Amino acid sequence: MPPARLPRPLILASASPRRAGLLGRLGLTFSIVPSEVEEVRRPGEPPEEFARRIAREKAFSVASRVGSGLVIGCDTIVVVDGEALGKPSDEAEARRMLGRLSGRAHRVISGVAVAEQPGGRMEDAVVSTKVWFKTLAAGEIEEYVATGEPMDKAGAYGIQELGMLFVSRIEGDHNNVVGLPVFTLARILEKFGVRWFGR
Repeated sequence: MPPARLPRPLILASASPRRAGLLGRLGLTFSIVPSEVEEVRRPGEPPEEFARRIAREKAFSVASRVGSGLVIGCDTIVVVDGEALGKPSDEAEARRMLGRLSGRAHRVISGVAVAEQPGGRMEDAVVSTKVWFKTLAAGEIEEYVATGEPMDKAGAYGIQELGMLFVSRIEGDHNNVVGLPVFTLARILEKFGVRWFGR
């Protein structure tokens, strides 16, 4: 793993094992302090701004509770027909979401933000990836929902797990679909003095 020099402790404001796994693959040492931000979209709020705002709120929320650190906040949503799909509340909603994604393209949008403490400086970005689903038979949806995999994932699928069987192609950052746009995050961290490969 490439060693990275961190000017401050790194903190991930998320309990997502997928985000922690991607961040760990960068060879970074970090702690996890989940945020308690409610992910509610405001009336008329564009999906990109919704994801950006929640990411910033998560980063700020945790940064305000720590003495020193670079706090990473992230929010990922699935957007189809202009509607943001979050995590399904139950199996019936998971089936409806998968039915809407079947045989068509959708966008996966992530807001990612880094807040510095002390100082309060924040940098953020929004990343969008286009994903195409194959046409799903009713039985496929039913059996996939029965695995339980869709229940904690935006849009009711996980591209890094069995959900990959539904994805015919993607355009953009694959890691963004998993839940953390690593390339963009690395560029943000560089603005705070994080260096890769001895740079």
